[in-house]
Amino acid sequence: MAIPKVCGIETEYGIHVPGGDNNPITASSVLVNAYATDVDRRTGWDFEDETPANDARGFSREGSLAPIVETHLANTVLTNGARYYVDHAHPEYSTPECADPLTLVLYDKAGEEVLRRSMRAAAAIFPDAPPVVVYKNNSDGKGNSYGCHENYLMDRTVPFAKVAAAVVPHFVTRLIYTGAGKVGTETPALDRSTVHFQLSQRAEFFEEVIGLETTLKRPIVNTRDEPHADPRRFRRLHVIVGDANLSEVATLLKVGTTALILAMVEDDALPVRDLTPADPVRAMHAVSADLDLTHPILMADGSTATALTIQWELFTAARKYADHEGLAVLGDEQVGETVLARWESVLHALETDPSSLSRQLDWVAKRSLVEAYRERRGCAWDDGRLAALDLQYHDLRPERSLYARLGMERLVDDQSVARAVTQPPAETRAWFRGQCLARWPDAVVTANWDSLVFDLGTDPLRRVPMMDPLRGTAAHTAALLDASATPAELLERLSA
Repeated sequence: MAIPKVCGIETEYGIHVPGGDNNPITASSVLVNAYATDVDRRTGWDFEDETPANDARGFSREGSLAPIVETHLANTVLTNGARYYVDHAHPEYSTPECADPLTLVLYDKAGEEVLRRSMRAAAAIFPDAPPVVVYKNNSDGKGNSYGCHENYLMDRTVPFAKVAAAVVPHFVTRLIYTGAGKVGTETPALDRSTVHFQLSQRAEFFEEVIGLETTLKRPIVNTRDEPHADPRRFRRLHVIVGDANLSEVATLLKVGTTALILAMVEDDALPVRDLTPADPVRAMHAVSADLDLTHPILMADGSTATALTIQWELFTAARKYADHEGLAVLGDEQVGETVLARWESVLHALETDPSSLSRQLDWVAKRSLVEAYRERRGCAWDDGRLAALDLQYHDLRPERSLYARLGMERLVDDQSVARAVTQPPAETRAWFRGQCLARWPDAVVTANWDSLVFDLGTDPLRRVPMMDPLRGTAAHTAALLDASATPAELLERLSA
């Protein structure tokens, strides 16, 4: 039986300092530190359990590079259970663990608000300095890409090879609704003389099918084996193939469909037909460039299928799975049904009239914007104004953001987002982490996903493990926290 798909998103934001020295590490550190100062939040990250070099295959391919852990850069933990830090010269916001895809949409939007508040805090501290501008996108237009990673809780007993084989068809084709849209190309993967617009910002940067890397030779399936939970019971599937979405509908579908596919892997409920492309990397590049959604993908069995066809087959299997098993695995039956209904309606619209999704999907909205501009101004595709328009779509400043002007459909409201900036989700261990940080900020010296370290003023420091993402919820710990006037009382009660 599939286990609940606790999920999260890590977003590396693009930054720019107009007229400044534009050192990205310095600028990112300014943002994180300004926000930490503004909210009086200085709890550091505990790196003791970080194991980015562990490979789910039990080995590392010769020449592969483990991700670097930069322990010296700005790093803090927030009262909503999230992590906010500098990673590879980008400000990165990692959501708290969420029990269902809609809650994750909410906390992903809270991350955008944290970055907006960071820009304002930095401007207040350094009023005479050039402003730091933040973009929620995936590339700088110069051949450099930065990630938006997803994480899903999985059953350790399911062989990783089985997981990898099952998710490749989905990852190659889901970008027909998860893509953020992109003017032009940046890599030799596509012909820039013929590919003027893509569905995905990120797809062309992938070069391998399976691997450990995240910044070079990026793989469609990442093998990092770092569960941030009990390694005997759990696996964390680290997904690096997605775009950073502003669209709430796209984020819901990106996470919801993937979580459902992973549950089907655990329950042996995927389609009987092998949906694997013969060359997944080239297929992903081709799908990204296929604006008509009609490109025939050569399959491993010698047949052909479009990305839409593959997604319809996955949806049909998912609908059958939901009818037999229910959707509690997504954390909430109603949310699960919403995911399925959206999946079906979006596939139908993509099949019949993609332009009808201009208020739901990023790539459709951006394409409509760009084409309208081209028609008004008579621009060629290599006109620099189109690239600027593309970038401005992702600008997080409300007064500059083109996304904010398009009336995109909302799934969460601004009041809920504002609460989520400071309040943790109640249904995962993020509740306990966030509540302890809010109640006793001076006593929690460091934190990470699976533990908190308390300093009670006496030696030694006390570590509280949280090895199950579905323990430490409000239901489990609210009464315990309310009954504890001090962190010492809390630890005494936990020991008892």
